[in-house]
Amino acid sequence: MDLLRFLTERSDEIVAKTWEHLQLVGLSTAIAVGIGVPLAIVLTRNERLASPVIGFANVVQTVPSLALFGFLIPIPFIGGIGMKSAVIALVLYALLPILRNTFTGIRSVDPAVVEAGRGMGMTDLQQLRLIEIPLALPTILAGVRIATVVTVGLATIASAIGAGGLGDFIFRGISMVDHRLILAGAVPAALLAILFDALIGRVERKLDIRE
Repeated sequence: MDLLRFLTERSDEIVAKTWEHLQLVGLSTAIAVGIGVPLAIVLTRNERLASPVIGFANVVQTVPSLALFGFLIPIPFIGGIGMKSAVIALVLYALLPILRNTFTGIRSVDPAVVEAGRGMGMTDLQQLRLIEIPLALPTILAGVRIATVVTVGLATIASAIGAGGLGDFIFRGISMVDHRLILAGAVPAALLAILFDALIGRVERKLDIRE
């Protein structure tokens, strides 16, 4: 009851921080999709580049998130305290699942289907737009779902460099040893992750034309 009363009293602030969190997650994921999907398509046409590019994305995943946020602060133009550095770090973390799933999805399309399209006189762009991307879309969306859920969690750490969001409650709660503040940030973040996972998963299943 004490926790519920506390959350009710802080409801306006929780809503405001949740909105900040959603902006951070939405912007980072959108940029990651905008970079990752076209880049993966290019890699399917130049497979010699696939290993080093995906390898770099794998290396980024091994860097502790708080360390990566810290590394970006002193870098001119893209660094500093605030949302800009946080978005760049979150984009780097979100790239791997989007990049890898898009690459794998397109490469997994049945070559016979692609060859049939070529036999019908389709250009490479038409094959990509009408055959490969539609067939690979569920796999691509699975990567977007993973990236979004991961970004929701990592965005809480972005509060450490002044990016705002639900992480403000968590860090404040840790410094004050107040479990209510920690839960005020952790519970909405967990609910957001579950919500995004369910929504994107539902779209993914609806678009899976292979079933």
